[in-house]
Amino acid sequence: MTDDDRDIGHLAIERAAVRGWPALETEVVDGWQLRASSGGSTRANTVSALDYTGEDLEATVARVEAFYRARSLPPRVNLTPVSKPDGLDSWLGERGWSRHGDHITMAKAVAPRAIPPISTGRLIAADAPDAAWFAVYLEGLSQDRRAVAPALVARVPSPRVFFSLVRDGTTIASGLTVVDGPLASVQCMATLPAARRTGAAALVLDAIERHAAAAGVRRLYLQADAENRAALGLYTSVGFTLVGRYHTRIAPG
Repeated sequence: MTDDDRDIGHLAIERAAVRGWPALETEVVDGWQLRASSGGSTRANTVSALDYTGEDLEATVARVEAFYRARSLPPRVNLTPVSKPDGLDSWLGERGWSRHGDHITMAKAVAPRAIPPISTGRLIAADAPDAAWFAVYLEGLSQDRRAVAPALVARVPSPRVFFSLVRDGTTIASGLTVVDGPLASVQCMATLPAARRTGAAALVLDAIERHAAAAGVRRLYLQADAENRAALGLYTSVGFTLVGRYHTRIAPG
């Protein structure tokens, strides 16, 4: 990593990801950010353990458990290679917290590629999502995530841009980016089943990167399910590389 890129390393990306998808309710406990959103989205219902200022980990975790159980949610902590304190993942595992949901964080230097012009559709960029954008994004979500997704999307901070790809009068693909200093996210990528493998997602991704370049962003990042081979194949093909992996630990009982 060059000196110019030290401010956009793994920890900076993880912090930007937390800011870019705010929970409905947050509370800071000993430097950890406790996030709750009535279930649904995993990210918005876990502890972000990127900073730790406490001195008694047992006491901190007890407060975490009380916070989530008071909201009828499972106590859950997000674990990354940059989580604090060091050794937290093993510490929780030794106490019976089960491991779930392997994901990866990827990033790439912003460098828009030359791609053929869109001949079978048009891209729409907006600062708020319309019903057609939501129809595409929600189509691939589980029922519990659909219920809370609109409220979470409404909390996404500015500057943000919602991208829609429209073909034959129908929105077939969606995407979202949030500019955060030298970083910008790739979020809410979705394509209608009938339009998959037609290059729709690649066009939305290209539009996000071009927007990021115009905004002076130096690095794009995204987070994805480690088992989503189709998405990971697309991201790798346009230059995204692995930054780190993350998973959650859920309290016993």
